[in-house]
Amino acid sequence: MSDKGKLLELGGKVIDVLKQIYDPEIPINIYDLGLVYKLDITDDFVAHIEMTLTAPNCPVAESLPEEVRTRVTEEVEEITDTIVEIVFDPPWSKEMISEAAMLELGLL
Repeated sequence: MSDKGKLLELGGKVIDVLKQIYDPEIPINIYDLGLVYKLDITDDFVAHIEMTLTAPNCPVAESLPEEVRTRVTEEVEEITDTIVEIVFDPPWSKEMISEAAMLELGLL
């Protein structure tokens, strides 16, 4: 498998982990909720995740990024480290929720 193919495969594994992490206020995983803005994996297998929170004063502002960092690093064997950056631009809105999650929430 090419290096690019390996990184794409790892990206899929990271997304699978992100889909198992839930926002405590909305019963949808953080990926389908639209909280993950960007995922990059470097050649040395460090995952860089840019994400947001549903609100700047979110009660899990400290624990959620740490959960993401820990779980991705521990659950995706090839990932050597995970760096999580919290951003608020653009601000999260319900339009960022995936169609599948909207159906699950009864919003479609």
